[in-house]
Amino acid sequence: MSKKTLTTAAIIGIMINSAATAQDVAIKNNLLYDATLSPNLGIEIALSEKQTIQMTAGFNPWKFKNGREVKHWVISPEYRWWTCSKFNGSFIAAHLLGGHFDINHVQYPFRMWSYSEKYKYTGWIWAIGVAYGYQWLLSKHWNIEAEIGVGYMYMPYKRYRNTDLKNPWAIKNDHLFVPTKAGISIVYLF
Repeated sequence: MSKKTLTTAAIIGIMINSAATAQDVAIKNNLLYDATLSPNLGIEIALSEKQTIQMTAGFNPWKFKNGREVKHWVISPEYRWWTCSKFNGSFIAAHLLGGHFDINHVQYPFRMWSYSEKYKYTGWIWAIGVAYGYQWLLSKHWNIEAEIGVGYMYMPYKRYRNTDLKNPWAIKNDHLFVPTKAGISIVYLF
């Protein structure tokens, strides 16, 4: 083999090896969201050594006994800045959130939102927020992540009496400062 061929093969080998160990893409699943029986999935892509973007999506299509439902779908793009390096340690994030919901005849723990037992709600959620999170390395390909965020939420919705689900009883537009993110996720790095 010529010296040029060996050099080219060495450069290609180094590029393949560095691409294989770069870990620039991750998929994740939020276990807290799973606990509400809501399937979800996220993908995160590295932009640089300290910056990533991600898109998460989740939904809950289930209807329960006695007409109870907490149907919804949601998507959330997010930008992250890592204090150490991507997919390792602390990060600060900015995110958006959008989705649709149908809530009917639901009893929440500790009687929170007790009015939801009497009414059906259907509407949209739009939010912008900031978050803090941390990722722990478990192995070359597996991490655990925790994240919490707050922000501004705009929520246009219709409220129906459970006895009359054809005509809205009230049409509202709420503006709220609320938690917009909460997660404990299992992460797989490629």
